[in-house]
Amino acid sequence: MIVGIPKEIKNNENRVGMTPSGVTELIRRGHQVLVQHTAGEGSGFVDAEYATVGAKIVPAIEDVYAKADLIVKVKEPIAPEYPLVRKGQVLFTYFHFACEEELTHAMLNSGAVCIAYETVERDDRSLPLLIPMSEVAGRMAVQNGAYYLQKTKGGKGKLMAGVPGVKPARVLVLGGGTVGEAAARIAAGMGAEVTIADVSLPRLKQLAAELPANVHTLYSSEHNIRRELPTTDVVIGSVLIPGDAAPKLITRDMLKIMERGTVLVDVAIDQGGCFETSHPTTHSEPIYEIDGIVHYAVANIPGAVPNTSTIALTNATLRYALALADKGWQQACRDDCALARGVNMAEGKCTYEAVAKVWDLDYTPLVL
Repeated sequence: MIVGIPKEIKNNENRVGMTPSGVTELIRRGHQVLVQHTAGEGSGFVDAEYATVGAKIVPAIEDVYAKADLIVKVKEPIAPEYPLVRKGQVLFTYFHFACEEELTHAMLNSGAVCIAYETVERDDRSLPLLIPMSEVAGRMAVQNGAYYLQKTKGGKGKLMAGVPGVKPARVLVLGGGTVGEAAARIAAGMGAEVTIADVSLPRLKQLAAELPANVHTLYSSEHNIRRELPTTDVVIGSVLIPGDAAPKLITRDMLKIMERGTVLVDVAIDQGGCFETSHPTTHSEPIYEIDGIVHYAVANIPGAVPNTSTIALTNATLRYALALADKGWQQACRDDCALARGVNMAEGKCTYEAVAKVWDLDYTPLVL
């Protein structure tokens, strides 16, 4: 099979779909790999590293899409890429269709097979291809929250850890999944007073047992969230419903009960955001203010640390990419129900129910 790795063209997206190490494994199995010129440079992998392991370096993104049977990338295609996607071509990447209507229709019209990293789901409900980037995003959410808490950046002017005689900052984490747990650990490690909220009592019990003593658990309800907000300095939004739009846990009117300079970090922005006042931002323009509340809603947070992120992502995706290349997408999905759940679109039909509901599309169950 011909596998293509294009250069990411989303704003400040420096990750690449696969490391040279991953490419080596594909080539060892007899596949041809096309890597766009400079695709890996942002992650610290130069063309020569790919060429050394046997990849063919091609000059333009058009060359990758025109020849590859399987496209492996990081982020969803954006408008300039839509015309390049071919009928029957397999795209393996993060899509987040539930918050991108234009992308949804473009991919349906293309007739491509779209396998979304974020909906590859094991029987135990775990999301193996979302976990590595969630871990990165959770850690970075706290770093960014601490940074924008500085007065010179629009925040309250508080140090996360405080100092002897001065209380630390208070951090509220909404969602006890991978992102939330990672965020709570980092915030606790920085010395903040942390509260993590979730609707699952078994999960809260687990977090209470495993997280540091300066992390407190809270049942997530509107009433409880409202009680926390007036004295909270940083809110990390990390709620996820696989493949569906995120619920709005912080509404516009709640901004009025927060102190000016409070920082909201919406890690769920890829799925539409869990704050009503959120809209996607970029690494070049990461924040905006509403009613004196700082909003950070970068849609590709891990893209700021592309070397770490690309290696972690390839570690998780490689086994699935190898299966797709070795067997073809249909047989690979027959053999692995987790991968089959990742198929959001196939040959012009929406095969993921949550996406179909969001955009009022006909839902066609995947038949293999």
